[in-house]
Amino acid sequence: MKKDYLKYIVALLLFGSNGIVASRIDLSSYEIVLLRTFLGSVFLLVIFLITGKKFSFYKHKKDFFWLTASGMAMGMSWILLYEAYARIGVSISSLLYYCGPVIVIVLSPILFHEKLTAIKVMGFCTVLFGTCLINNYASPDGKNHLGIVCGALSAVMYAGMVIFNKRAVRITGLENAVLQLIVSFLTVALFVGMKQGLIVSVPKESIFPILVLGLLNTGIGCYFYFSSIGNLPVQSVAVFGYLEPLSAVCFSMLFLEEILLPVQVAGAVLILGGAFLTEKFSSA
Repeated sequence: MKKDYLKYIVALLLFGSNGIVASRIDLSSYEIVLLRTFLGSVFLLVIFLITGKKFSFYKHKKDFFWLTASGMAMGMSWILLYEAYARIGVSISSLLYYCGPVIVIVLSPILFHEKLTAIKVMGFCTVLFGTCLINNYASPDGKNHLGIVCGALSAVMYAGMVIFNKRAVRITGLENAVLQLIVSFLTVALFVGMKQGLIVSVPKESIFPILVLGLLNTGIGCYFYFSSIGNLPVQSVAVFGYLEPLSAVCFSMLFLEEILLPVQVAGAVLILGGAFLTEKFSSA
């Protein structure tokens, strides 16, 4: 289990550094996501095949339908998130993105017939208030409002990704990750193709960070993530999961010299605290 904990923590730290790596890439947000999903899906597909695993999704058409919807939502959430990175910075974008799991929990009584408790409502209100404080980042002239909107919509798409994936109950593990990432790539490819065509000119100085983002952060990160969480206690997965947004904020302050105003620090604490509170009692 120590090995699984290590793999899970490394995966979260890799995910937390996505925005830092992306800041070194001189491409548009959707071009970055296109290359990231392509490299990541190819890497995971190779791992899937060389480990001797076989696809079974064709036996479960309904589950594959939901998994396809999940992959499409993931592709759109990443496009929105990376656009938010470019407009309002990594730290604020990551915090907004992490509101996604809370949205899932609040909607769970309607979608999954789970009980909505006072603790969950309080946690959601805490996150909502924290988000309002974070929005203080937007400049009076509205320059950064689009970035805030992209960050918020990325959280909504994140929630959609999780909700759809929860319905694909018979497609799990690495097969789930491979198929979802492939669908995500196809979704982004369709978007980019309609917008500008699929020819992407990558500057020489951006080649290395693209490879890092696609192969290391996405390919190896997803492999470590999905090969470890099934062997870890659910509570540990939930608690350690907060390393991702925390590391994203810390990395952005350390490597990108991003600065949070006191009111935004308070908002960050409320978002993470409210999310933790909501998730901790999600089974109550």
